[in-house]
Amino acid sequence: MTAAARYQSLDVLRGLTVALMIIVNTPGSWSHVYAPLLHAPWHGFTPTDWVFPCFLFVVGNALAFTLPRYEGMGGSAVLAKIARRTLTIIALGLLLCLLPKLGGPLGEVRLPGVLQRIGLCFGIAALVLHYLGERGAVVFSVAALFGHWLVMGLFGDYTLEGNAGRAIDLWVFGAAHLYKGEGIPFDPEGLLGTLPATVNVIGGYFAGRYLRESKATKRTLGIMAAAGVALSVLALCWAPLLPVNKKLWTASYVLLSTGSALLVLVALAWLIEVRGVRRWTYFFEVFGKNTLLIYMLSQVAVVVLDKTGSYAPLAAALEPLGSPKAASLAFALLFMLACWLVGYGLDKRKIYIKV
Repeated sequence: MTAAARYQSLDVLRGLTVALMIIVNTPGSWSHVYAPLLHAPWHGFTPTDWVFPCFLFVVGNALAFTLPRYEGMGGSAVLAKIARRTLTIIALGLLLCLLPKLGGPLGEVRLPGVLQRIGLCFGIAALVLHYLGERGAVVFSVAALFGHWLVMGLFGDYTLEGNAGRAIDLWVFGAAHLYKGEGIPFDPEGLLGTLPATVNVIGGYFAGRYLRESKATKRTLGIMAAAGVALSVLALCWAPLLPVNKKLWTASYVLLSTGSALLVLVALAWLIEVRGVRRWTYFFEVFGKNTLLIYMLSQVAVVVLDKTGSYAPLAAALEPLGSPKAASLAFALLFMLACWLVGYGLDKRKIYIKV
């Protein structure tokens, strides 16, 4: 992205998302967490449920600036470039899943995961947009959302035990390779949910393209805000028939998370691009410049602290700060700041790691 084409608000949104991902992933104690920093138990929508789809949304924002560069390439070159990025992100995700199991039974390594879903969604969205065009991407999005709803309704239900996504993952991966945090083998980043999650990326692409072509004017931001409200209202109207559920990644959840991401982007663009209030942005830009590296660092650091037995004592050292929940949040904030310091050091040295 050239300096002239770059929108600081997009960088800040990306950095904000990474900062929030680290905070919600690393509380001092999972037994003491403020409700907004937890996912909804099943149906529902919390601020934490917004973070992952917003990350996919900003992946789509970036596509709006990178896909035009592919226009002069041959078909095989584009395919190779998309495949390389997709496979690299998936491989990094598998590495993160492997690390906690080193020295243990590798037959129980989780195969789906956050980076695996990001890689797949990026790859599918990039291929759809490049080869089918924007109209094809709209058709794909509608088909993906309604197709997911149809499969969920015909081949299962909306419960933890009986949803179709779990059945597919059990058949493809086996119970040993799925997430066990729900009490039974069920993976919130499973295969079926990847289809509607790709729509979050495509939604981010259209938002980024419109912002790039129409510029950050009051009229542009007003139209984007109206679209965000419309998607959110549509999601809430759909919810009685199709519950908003992050772990199933339902279509209503896609619309609500995309609509709210649009509204946050509009607020940032109005503040930064229109009003020119930029003094506070650098903190989040540090996260946004080395997004994948800092996220990987945060996950590896958690594994190292856990393996060495340091995580719990470090968190316990903050208990005198007040309530258990306040101490737990303080640990998450300090952990996030430690990751930021690494990003700050890299930025000062002009070191940016991308795939």
